[in-house]
Amino acid sequence: MDASSPHCIDTTAPALLVCEHCDTVHRRRPLARGEVAECARCGAVLERCRGMPAGTMLALLLTGLVLFVQATLWPIVTLGLNGQYVAATLWDMIHMMWVDHSQVVAVLAAATLFVFPLGKILILGWLLLYARSGRRAPGFRRLMVALHHLGPWTMSEVFVLGALVSIVKAHLYFDVIPNPGIYAYAALMLLITVFAGIDLTRLWDETRDEDAEVAS
Repeated sequence: MDASSPHCIDTTAPALLVCEHCDTVHRRRPLARGEVAECARCGAVLERCRGMPAGTMLALLLTGLVLFVQATLWPIVTLGLNGQYVAATLWDMIHMMWVDHSQVVAVLAAATLFVFPLGKILILGWLLLYARSGRRAPGFRRLMVALHHLGPWTMSEVFVLGALVSIVKAHLYFDVIPNPGIYAYAALMLLITVFAGIDLTRLWDETRDEDAEVAS
């Protein structure tokens, strides 16, 4: 490793790392930009070094929030048949599923495409707002745990792929016009992909608990 490379791991961070998959304990070392620390036993990723400061992540997150609002409110697709056209937003689709006696599917769609993604954006934004100055936000520990559990339930990228497949198949029966909402979802999917490659657990090392310091 080049000694001149910027390090991601703070020297004040804990000296040991525990694999969350097999509980193997490792001695920690600084990572250069782009490096990944893997478990010696099971090969799971322990932490990454992406070199993206909290301020940059917050700016990307705000961009994602704007795209999320646009994707939710703007029409996703317009279907035409015999000269008649109908545009539908995400909530129009969820409402149609509810009216069509598919309440379970409607609730799952609303949760995975709106409630959970919005919750993840707001929680991460709250944490990054304080992390810019190296501080831990109020409720930091509980929110980090909640963020970990919300991750698998945000399925905007699955929705985009499913919508694209549906648009291609619908062309056989209808005139299909993609609307701005689907493009906003596609851009949001790219941002989600970027955030998926960032190890958010590094916030534990890059922030300090001011209440604990005052108490000590």
